[in-house]
Amino acid sequence: MKRALYLLPVLLFLGLAGYFVLALQPGYDPHVLPSVMIDKEAPAFSLAGLSGDGISREGLKGKPFVVNFFASWCVPCREEHPLLMRLSEKEHIPLYGIAYKDRPEDSRRLLTQFGNPYRAVGIDNDGRAGLDFGVYGVPETYLVDGSGHIRKKFTGPMTAQQVQQELLPMLKDLGGS
Repeated sequence: MKRALYLLPVLLFLGLAGYFVLALQPGYDPHVLPSVMIDKEAPAFSLAGLSGDGISREGLKGKPFVVNFFASWCVPCREEHPLLMRLSEKEHIPLYGIAYKDRPEDSRRLLTQFGNPYRAVGIDNDGRAGLDFGVYGVPETYLVDGSGHIRKKFTGPMTAQQVQQELLPMLKDLGGS
């Protein structure tokens, strides 16, 4: 038993050293959260709409589209919002929003105040759709192909660089905008 206690610091040191070896590799980005949903069919969802008609996976299939999970209480969502507005106005991206664990009146107020970049917005009051997608926190954005498979996930607020280097080229390759 005493030997096991002497080995504990050595094992902890080796575990920590192993973590640092992996984390310090070239190209490792700690901000990238892997998603098991990549190349898998997007989860089935059917959500009531914020303003009129709701949205569902089946209703969006056929052409590539982008789904953005957001909330009025989310500060990074507000930082990302001008970029989403540019995408919808200038790039004509098929962008759909899902108000994640947000009160509908708060989501409406946000979109009235800052503009509405979305073709439609679904309400995910209980977070079930977000859970099915594997959302860690908002904002998160998913690129879905015409057959309904998730091709890319952006965790946190998207940047102009990500849009230019990743989203737009992938969307073009998938036959979108």
